[in-house]
Amino acid sequence: MLNAYGSLAIYALLIVVVVGTLITLSYVLGPSKPYKSKLQPYESGIVPDQPARRRMSVRFYLTAMLFIIFDVETVFFYPWAVTLHQLRWFGVIEMFVFMLILLVALAHIWRKGGLDWE
Repeated sequence: MLNAYGSLAIYALLIVVVVGTLITLSYVLGPSKPYKSKLQPYESGIVPDQPARRRMSVRFYLTAMLFIIFDVETVFFYPWAVTLHQLRWFGVIEMFVFMLILLVALAHIWRKGGLDWE
């Protein structure tokens, strides 16, 4: 058993050494002469007319958070689908209740204008 972990430890050590060597060589051998035009953001050949760090609308973050919340909730569908045969009708009814709660939340967000960009 120790032999299996020993080979894994050697493999992990080898990976750390290779990655460390590549990063060190890149830092030492790579060109590093920063000047003003090199440090400016490059936008596909177009000279930027706005600063690169501009403020984003709160609506963008709200929409992103809502997407993440609903995306994480859909993860619960997979274990339900795997154990559906064992859960029988109880599992079906519970999932419909869960989906109803999600639909009510989505309708509330939609009604309040949480998904509008303008």
